[in-house]
Amino acid sequence: MELPFAEPYRIKMIEPIKRTTKEERAQWIKEAKYNLFKLTSDQVYIDMLTDSGTGAMSDRQWAAIMLGDEAYAGSRSYFELKDRIKQLMGYDFMLPTHQGRAAENVLFSVLINKEGMIVPGNSHFDTTKGHIEYRKATAIDCTIDEAFDTTLDHPFKGNLDLQKLENVYKKYPKDQIPCVVVTVTCNTSGGQPVSIANMKAVYNLSKKYGIPVLYDSARFAENAYFIKLREEAYKDWTIKEIVAEMYKYSDMATMSSKKDGLVNIGGFIGFNSEEIYRQACTFNIMFEGFVTYGGMAGRDMAALAVGLDESTEFDYLETRIKQVEYLGNKLIEYGVPIQYPIGGHAIFVDANKILPKVPKEQFRAQSLGIELYIEGGIRGVEIGAILADRDPVTRENRFPKLELLRLAVARRSYTNNHM
Repeated sequence: MELPFAEPYRIKMIEPIKRTTKEERAQWIKEAKYNLFKLTSDQVYIDMLTDSGTGAMSDRQWAAIMLGDEAYAGSRSYFELKDRIKQLMGYDFMLPTHQGRAAENVLFSVLINKEGMIVPGNSHFDTTKGHIEYRKATAIDCTIDEAFDTTLDHPFKGNLDLQKLENVYKKYPKDQIPCVVVTVTCNTSGGQPVSIANMKAVYNLSKKYGIPVLYDSARFAENAYFIKLREEAYKDWTIKEIVAEMYKYSDMATMSSKKDGLVNIGGFIGFNSEEIYRQACTFNIMFEGFVTYGGMAGRDMAALAVGLDESTEFDYLETRIKQVEYLGNKLIEYGVPIQYPIGGHAIFVDANKILPKVPKEQFRAQSLGIELYIEGGIRGVEIGAILADRDPVTRENRFPKLELLRLAVARRSYTNNHM
């Protein structure tokens, strides 16, 4: 007899949270000028603002913290982390950074070296687009059209449209395109995965035009889990085997370790090219720290090395994603329109469908998030016009196709009763 599903861990430590009244919450959000980021954490009952750095670490990770080597140069913890990244992703060169956007800052300081450059990708995350536009370059979204229909059941809505991508490659000269960004999973389109078939096709197309492939890897393990479930050729592969296969079709990667690294702070850049690594070292020292710590304490690198091992185990991923699915299916039962199929780290509520009469200039997803907080003390985050920011040239608001309220689930932190 097969045992019923249960979490593959016991809880060793808890953190109290408290309920508040609707009247208190209405006053607090008013004082915060209706900015959910300005609420204090003790004003929030269930915090679903982000899954970045908000999860719980394991006993193995806490043990690793006590063994961290805090040497300024040549830290043992650095080499342990470097070895783990080599085992999982195959990169020969690595630079630690304090988080993902710092990795982007260092790498783009090398790659985007003149104004007017073009960076195609699949729905770039806001910091990715921000770093691109800060350097007077342009991000071009090449995500498949299916990603923008929240009701459509497509297994890999994070995929890039190869024709859109090739159109970019044909339109602009090679020296104007520093890389293509493949975000796994694709957060902005609803935590949606990219298939290995698409990764391989993007890589081969990019090689044809001489364009390097950069993976935004924050949720790479969740992407591998979906590949195992949805891509027939890999159903019998382990998660670690799938990860290794994924990264065969990349040249470099940025990582926010606060997601699938299962830590509260940290990031890194992985490189195949020693030349690009050497150039990035200069900027890492300028912006982050020496090349063997890069803004991370030795203890945090030690915890990350363990976290990368734990996050690429099937039992952990099954538990994590089943909890997200549980919340999504509950909302579907209640008739709440969400991005479907359910993504890996969050539920994305379709604010355009819930509040169609609210003018888009009044920010539908943000309005919905405020009401959710007032009603239940739950803090989500807007993924829509506010996140898209104003056009850097015209300074007019940009209104993306999707206006979503994201409810991100912290890893190993809440129970299904909270959901």
